[in-house]
Order: sequence, then structure tokens, then C-alpha cells
Amino acid sequence: MTEELIKAAKTEFDLTDPSHQESVLQLAERFLDFLKDGDIDVLRKQLRGEGVPMEARMAGLLACSKKWMLQNQQPKKVAVVFAMWGEQNRLLPKSENNPNGEDSLVAKLEQLDWAARESTIDWHLYAVDDGCPHGSGAIAKRVASEHLLGDKVSILSLNEALPADNGPLANLASADDSRKAGAIIMGAIAAIDDGADAVIYTDADNSVHLGQIGLLLQPYVDTQIPVVLGDRKHADSVLIKEGARWGIGIKVLRHMQRMIGHAVFSRGILDTQAAFKLYDSQLLKEMIAEPTVYDFSFDTDWILAALKRGVQIEQVAFAFIDSAAESASITQGPMTTWETLLFGLEKQVRKYGFAEGDAAAMGAVLREEIKDYRDLEKIIDHLPAELEQAGEKDYGDPAVMSPDALREWLRDRIVSSA
Repeated sequence: MTEELIKAAKTEFDLTDPSHQESVLQLAERFLDFLKDGDIDVLRKQLRGEGVPMEARMAGLLACSKKWMLQNQQPKKVAVVFAMWGEQNRLLPKSENNPNGEDSLVAKLEQLDWAARESTIDWHLYAVDDGCPHGSGAIAKRVASEHLLGDKVSILSLNEALPADNGPLANLASADDSRKAGAIIMGAIAAIDDGADAVIYTDADNSVHLGQIGLLLQPYVDTQIPVVLGDRKHADSVLIKEGARWGIGIKVLRHMQRMIGHAVFSRGILDTQAAFKLYDSQLLKEMIAEPTVYDFSFDTDWILAALKRGVQIEQVAFAFIDSAAESASITQGPMTTWETLLFGLEKQVRKYGFAEGDAAAMGAVLREEIKDYRDLEKIIDHLPAELEQAGEKDYGDPAVMSPDALREWLRDRIVSSA
């Protein structure tokens, strides 16, 4: 039976088409019917083969999530937080004048409602305006007011919380100085104050179907693991991304990133930026008391803070479909994004005491040789010979290219591009 369902599944998923959202949930429900009597591992094996339609793989992850939600007997209060900046189009439905519309707030409410229906999980959504110049917060309020589940979302504004005399936002001068993290922190604070047991954060778009929250909650509830990270590189994950956004020099940036962040990447945590993570609220309250950054390198800041405390971290598969059309990384410029990620990570490893050996040496190379994103733009279309054949297992390995060798190459490349 499941073989026929799999064969009939869609091979594409349009984030702007509500019928695709309905279709994948219908397929997940069919899989759930099978799982009542069948073995979940059998379904997982069927969905791992080559040529399995994307919708079937997504539906399988949704079914696994929902199955756990229905079986779990432990009541938990869960908060889901996301930041809004430049989301004025994706918050609204697709139309002739809004071709990238995803009706994303409505989608999130209905996805969470589906996931938690008939379960012991109580949920609330926190949508935080990160100083959006296009009024994302006002749009979200209007959308929520018109929806039956509108009371399940709190629309917050970072501007209204600043300046703060104390607390995690005290060192943030204004919303203009936040790049996502300020809003996520504000949402987390509100959730913790409201009594949430766990805080999940995601993105404002529809890239992550929130019907999957059971995938994060299972290890948190069943084995008390306080940090659960979605991993798009997991063998069972669904990852659909737009064409490459970077030049060949991306290998240089990844090599630097992996070496500076050795404390994270050496533990097999490779997908640091996935916007589908769960933190125990009491642990998170302690971790964000004094944030290192208020920008979108905060993912590694939180992971390093958890590693510093020696807590257990688990990674889980999930489905992610890139919503690239209005991505902030494109709006702001890709090398501005990488500047933020690299310099934020370097600052974080020094704060938490992980800047040792080659990690410290590569951090020094970054600080001393790269002034800002304009230097990164000079190298993104070039590649040193040492990294030409480099793959995932080679990034960050000083034996492949040492900090000193990279320093010399950077100097030559940046000078020649001046």
C-alpha cells in the first residue's frame, strides 16, 4: 500500500501554493494509517531509496512527527519563535501582485494546529518584528486578527523593548542594530516568562513545515536532551535548495569556518544555521543572559554556550525547502552574510574558551587579513590549489591548508584585486 502512495506523490513542492500544503498533510495522514499497524522503520527504509518523490519523503517525516505527538503522554508547553524583517510579501498570500507570497503566518498556525491536535502538547507562536521598515509586524497583526487561531500567536516588536536597562537586550542599542538574533532573543524571553518548557525557533518563511516539531520534541521529552538541532545534512533529511549562491571561493570560507569553529564542527554539528532548533527553556534562559551577538551568527553562539556547559546535544532529520526569492542573505548581500558568520563565530569561540591551536591561528588570520565583506568579495571567485579537490571531510583540516598558507594566499589575492 505505501509503495503505491509513494509512487503517486508529487516530485515538487511550491511554498506559495496552499494546495501543496494540503496534499503533503493528506499523504502524511495516509502514512499514519499505515503506521498504526506497520513498523515505522519499514516506512523509513522505503523512503530512503533513490528516486523517492520529495512529497513522499516530506510526508514521511511529518507522519513520524505526528505519530510521536499522539503517543506522547507527557504534557509540555512549547513556544515557537521567529523573527520578521522584510517579510511583508511572504506573510501574505500569493497573488498577481505578490508572486512570492507564502501566507506564512497562516501556514505556521495551521501546521502547528495539525501537529498538536489530540496530543498533550500545548503550543504558542511568537512572531517578532526585528525593526522591519516595511511593517511586517503590522501585517502579521492583521493576519492574526482575521484567523481562527489568531489567539495562538503573539506579535511582538523589538523596537518597543528597546532601550532595555537590564536583561539579555541591555547591550542592544536599537532594533537597527539587530540582525535577527535580537528578535529571536526577545521572543524567547517572552516565551520563558509565559512558562514555556521548551523554545523552538524557525524562520519567517515556509521553508520548514512546523508539523515536524515532534521530531525535535521526541528526544527532548523521551530522553531529556536539552538541545535538539535540525540537521539538513542527515541522511533522512529532505533538502531542496536553489542553485549555488556562491563562487568557487566558498571552499575558502568553509575551510576558515570549520577551523575557527572546530569545537562545533568536530562534533559532527555541520548544519549550524538550520532554523529548526529546540532548547530547554531554563538552559536557554541561562545561555542568553549575556548574548555575544545580536546578528544571525547567533546559532553558533547558542551551540557553543551549550557545549561550554557540557550538555548533551542531539541532531535530527527534517525537511527543508529553500525559500530563496526574498531571502535576507540575498537582500543584504552574500558576502555581508559571510562576514557576519565568520567574525561572529571567531568572537564566540574566544568568549567560550574554544580558541586554541589551529582554531586560534585561523581566527587571527581572519581578524588580521579580512577587513570586511569587500575583502571576501575579492576572493569568492578564486580558489587556492590546496582546496581545489577539497570536500566536506577536508574543510577545517590544517593538513589540507594551514592557517599560515591561507594567510599568504589571502594577502596575494586581496592585493592583486586592489
